[in-house]
Amino acid sequence: MGKTRTRWPGRSYSRVVPGASGRVLVVDDNKVIRQLIRVNLELEGLEVVTAADGAECLDVVHQVRPDLVTLDVVMPRLDGLRTAARLRADPRTNHLPLAIISACTQYEVETGLDVGVDAFLSKPFEPAELVRLVKQLIQGRAGRGGVGGGGGRGGGDGSGDDDDDGLADGVAGGVSIG
Repeated sequence: MGKTRTRWPGRSYSRVVPGASGRVLVVDDNKVIRQLIRVNLELEGLEVVTAADGAECLDVVHQVRPDLVTLDVVMPRLDGLRTAARLRADPRTNHLPLAIISACTQYEVETGLDVGVDAFLSKPFEPAELVRLVKQLIQGRAGRGGVGGGGGRGGGDGSGDDDDDGLADGVAGGVSIG
């Protein structure tokens, strides 16, 4: 790649590399889960970079310049919710779509929404759900509001009936876009 930049220009991988469908940073302490996610996304033409925990994610996110970050909740050193909060607090990464892929409690979902997580996918998940969610977030159709803000996510009366994407609003259904 040549020289590396000391400052990240804020452009993500797919906007820099013509023809690229996207780069995903997958963060999970379970190697098998990382590989499962990697294989399913690579089969869809996405580039995948992995990290074993939130601390490693924060170390590599600026070099990787992903279009999306997926996070597990329970990880050593730095968990997914605190990682999400730090990514939202950093002006260089606060625009990135964040998806939690984990077996979340209601408290974790609420905390995730408070820190700016865009979507949740419950483990165990169907590979097709994973791919659909990732593509939707990368394409920006997830209803993200302002940079790092809480506005613009979700909408409607909360019944899930006004979504045209077929995704459930509740975590119990597997996929939730907050």
